[in-house]
Amino acid sequence: MSSIGKLMKQAARMQQQMEQVQAQLAQRTVEATSGGGMVKVTAKCDGTLAAIKIDSQAINPADAQMLEDLVLVAVNHGLTQAKELAAAEMGKLTGGLGMPGLM
Repeated sequence: MSSIGKLMKQAARMQQQMEQVQAQLAQRTVEATSGGGMVKVTAKCDGTLAAIKIDSQAINPADAQMLEDLVLVAVNHGLTQAKELAAAEMGKLTGGLGMPGLM
């Protein structure tokens, strides 16, 4: 078999493995909190949010800005954790090649 044929088979196999890893990552979640646990976010490793929980003590109509900040911090932290986990899993598959456009 030619080296081009082997390379094509290897690329197809890698693509299939990547699709499997991406499907698995879509099911995995990470949790992040802010405000000492007053705001808790569950982020999926496909870059979406699964849940946001807000402790009733964090709800103060006179200080909506504080709650907005807590939510923003928790969401950003959760999405960062999810992205890092996804990158680590994809890195295992690609051998750290850093292939652009994959994640």
